[in-house]
Amino acid sequence: MQITLRPDEKIYINGAVLRVDRKVSIELLNDAAFLLEAHVMSVDAATTPLRQLYFVVQMMLINPNDTAAAEILFKANLAGMLAVYAERTIVEGLQKVGKLVATSRYFDALKLLRGLFAQDDAILANERQMALAS
Repeated sequence: MQITLRPDEKIYINGAVLRVDRKVSIELLNDAAFLLEAHVMSVDAATTPLRQLYFVVQMMLINPNDTAAAEILFKANLAGMLAVYAERTIVEGLQKVGKLVATSRYFDALKLLRGLFAQDDAILANERQMALAS
């Protein structure tokens, strides 16, 4: 897999953080867990349940040698979310995320969660409007 990075961009590979000083292309020749800086979520940005779950999975990817505490938090959050969400596509997405995390496919889980953000934001916006109207 070939990845191109811009100057001062970071990439997280197997728990290591690399920063490049100029535009560079790198090729990963074997399986490696990586996350581009653009996909890293800060704790301040984890403002919704789905984003909080994303943050937990991100921690598993960034620090693959110490996932025990994050796995416990992930399982608790996932169970709570599956009990609360009624939207079928989000529930199905969360179930898939659970399976991906169980097989240590953290990158794929993050990608799936990012795809659910827009729908979750729409649900939350609708709930806020309904609360304001009451």
